[in-house]
Amino acid sequence: MSEYLIYSSIVVASTFLLIPTLGEIFSERSGVLNLGIEGMVIASAAGSFLIAINTTTTKWSSIGLSPDDNKILGAEPNVFIGLFAGIVIGMIIASIHAILTITFNRNQIVSGIGLTFFGTGLSGLFGQNAVGKSNKVNSVDSLKIPILNRIPFVGDVFFNQNIIVYLSYLLVIAVWFVLFRTKFGIIVRTTGENPAAASNQGVNVKQVRYISVIFGGAMAGLGGGYLSIVWQGFWAEGMTSSRGWIVIALVIVALWHPILAVFGSYIFGFFYVYQFRFQAGVNLFGRTVTIPIEFLNMLPFVATLLFLVIWSVLLSRSKVKRVIGAPSALTVPFIED
Repeated sequence: MSEYLIYSSIVVASTFLLIPTLGEIFSERSGVLNLGIEGMVIASAAGSFLIAINTTTTKWSSIGLSPDDNKILGAEPNVFIGLFAGIVIGMIIASIHAILTITFNRNQIVSGIGLTFFGTGLSGLFGQNAVGKSNKVNSVDSLKIPILNRIPFVGDVFFNQNIIVYLSYLLVIAVWFVLFRTKFGIIVRTTGENPAAASNQGVNVKQVRYISVIFGGAMAGLGGGYLSIVWQGFWAEGMTSSRGWIVIALVIVALWHPILAVFGSYIFGFFYVYQFRFQAGVNLFGRTVTIPIEFLNMLPFVATLLFLVIWSVLLSRSKVKRVIGAPSALTVPFIED
């Protein structure tokens, strides 16, 4: 496997975590913690895949478009239909979380954990008719970005990817821009820092939090659809391997900032890809050392947690945390007078 292919695979694997992390950052910036990410991702992965395999007969020509290879943006219609279904599923589950925690002021942690169980059960219901049908999902082609794909190394790794990877680049910029360069972003951050002050200025705090939480659900849904349809191309029960929980850790690693989320996601992606490379053994001083598969399976999680600990220690000794960090009113319900 060439080095270019390895690093390109890291980008593909990291995208699965990056997209939900961006959504969770947005949600938490408004003051709502969502521990139901794992449930949203796995339910969306199953639901979107089921929709995709049942819409394979849909062609672009049926909606008035007739590309030569029946692919637009590197994919056939069923891929986008499935991804859209995943987004909708994520938004619906997020809406349940919003109703419980924003309207009824229930405990955000309890609600999130409950929705994880709910989403996992829902994935079993959706996925029972999707197992073993990977051949029915049309592949998603890589698209080369003109000029940019000619940049040495960077072009091969970052600009010869599928459409959802490119979308993740745009989402990072969009979430950063909205949160830190728009009036609505100021409102979102204020509701997460001091909801009472925001309310006194005429802001509908609950409405802002609803929008933020549902957007977070949409991103979790897109991440789930990306996992089963675009990245893996199949559905298997428990295929997330609890990686949805890593999203919560990545938000902390990123200091609730979308740009830093890129680095956290790519670190996890690096260790995730390299665990497979190490399965054949590691050459140490001329000898091939076999690493137990159980250790390799936990390597991405352990590495991410170690990075989180080291990162936290470094931040505690710097001034960065004063500028960006956890919202003051995170997990605190807003009760109107």
